[in-house]
Amino acid sequence: MRILFVGRPLKGHLYPIIAIYEEFKKTMDFSDFESSEFKLITAKNDFVKDVLEGINISCSFIFSAKERDSFSPLIILDILKSIIGFIQSIFLVFNYMPDVIFSKGSVVSLPVVLVSWIFRIPIVIHESDAIASPIDKFMFRFAKKVAVSFPNNKDIYVSKKVFFSGNPVRNFIIQADKEKAKQSFVLHNEKPVLFIMAGTAGAEVINKLLIEILPDLLKDYQIIHQCGMVNYNYVRGIVQKMNVPELNDYHLFPYFRERAADAYNACDLVISRAGANTVSEIMTMGKASVLIPLSMGSSDKQRKNAYHYSQSGAAILVSEKNLKPHLLLNVINDLFKNHLKIIEMERASRKLSYNDAGKIITEAIKKIVD
Repeated sequence: MRILFVGRPLKGHLYPIIAIYEEFKKTMDFSDFESSEFKLITAKNDFVKDVLEGINISCSFIFSAKERDSFSPLIILDILKSIIGFIQSIFLVFNYMPDVIFSKGSVVSLPVVLVSWIFRIPIVIHESDAIASPIDKFMFRFAKKVAVSFPNNKDIYVSKKVFFSGNPVRNFIIQADKEKAKQSFVLHNEKPVLFIMAGTAGAEVINKLLIEILPDLLKDYQIIHQCGMVNYNYVRGIVQKMNVPELNDYHLFPYFRERAADAYNACDLVISRAGANTVSEIMTMGKASVLIPLSMGSSDKQRKNAYHYSQSGAAILVSEKNLKPHLLLNVINDLFKNHLKIIEMERASRKLSYNDAGKIITEAIKKIVD
């Protein structure tokens, strides 16, 4: 069996792909798995090599246009990159000739999906978000099966090819131990723990906001802050210049791989943007959260993701438009003054978790291959 994965070089695409790979490894006979081949096509990014370390997925890179929210003079360059990416996809898909394509959508996936359709290779697309982008909707027509992460989406995209799966989450997320997790970050029991995530690429709005209220937060909380690789040196430089006596309670990291499980386990509240993969991890861990959806153009995916979870009582939605330092500080303080609210949010969060997503998708792929 040969499976070709395709998606953007970001956590929200790579982690679900790895989760599917792990599910195959867990459920297949050893000999069948060893004889199978797995390959990833994505855009060039240093993050990819690090994420795939220790995982037997070969990787090839193609040129890709950037996903833009509005018209840009660079559109000519994007068109040129797309043409080159399409030609690269022809050679890569033809030489590998997989039994099935698993696509996470996006402009990176488009040429691979089109080429695979031309070669009559079956395509399974997974839509992580509450609403699909126009590019993803366009690709749905070429797919044999479309897996969606939100139950309501199965009704929105009325088609026999659409099925509900949830969002695949990597196995290590579920397996961490809370006390060991706290020890690994050198955390104590005198203050609650906040886990603040700005995403792999680093959401500057969240990082800047945190820096403004950091002295106030450290009076009452311990903080695990994942700021993104791009912003790590910038954030560290500013924080080191601060005259804050409680700075030992602040733990800064560029990004997490498997230690994300420890961070989730150790914390009492998650503050994060609302990417589908991140929110799925939060719900899988049954954590209360404050979600800050970042503006993403006309599709506004993150806001719709956050709205779904906030309506279910699992999270508090704070829009980027209304985001002010004192507002976030007040939201956090109010939650910890009413601990019952956090317990209710955790209960609602656990109800929204779908731990069988990887199994459901791998079974769908196996049926196609068989």
